[in-house]
Amino acid sequence: MCAVSVLLTDVLPGDWRMSAHVRPLMRALRPALTEQDFDRFAAEAHAQGLVFTAAHDAHGHCAAVATHRVLATSRGRILFVDDLVTDPARRSAGIGGALVTHLTERARAAGCHRVELDSGTTNLDAHRFYHARGMNIRALHFTLDVTAT
Repeated sequence: MCAVSVLLTDVLPGDWRMSAHVRPLMRALRPALTEQDFDRFAAEAHAQGLVFTAAHDAHGHCAAVATHRVLATSRGRILFVDDLVTDPARRSAGIGGALVTHLTERARAAGCHRVELDSGTTNLDAHRFYHARGMNIRALHFTLDVTAT
């Protein structure tokens, strides 16, 4: 795997890069999320501790985004990755791997024991990506919809 040069920057709600760079990639991952819904989500989640880290290439193009937060759990302190998305045109170039390495370093610096994330059961490409970086499947994530129908 070749080394890739990216600039990793935390982007705050209200920063022009949130709407210009982060939002389009997040909407590529979650197409049902409208621009307005994303803006509301970003503000609320940031207030809850969510960090938006963008990976820009040497030309200033935002090639990947990770959203993450440090959580104190009964299993120890973890860095939980809510979302990780690489521009589909830039996949397999080492950018996502650089972002995972960065998140791992942040986890260590924050006194975390692990980096954790959820991945959809049918997203086999993502599973291969995570396994290749030494991540293991340790749990199943169960959900129960509680919205009124």
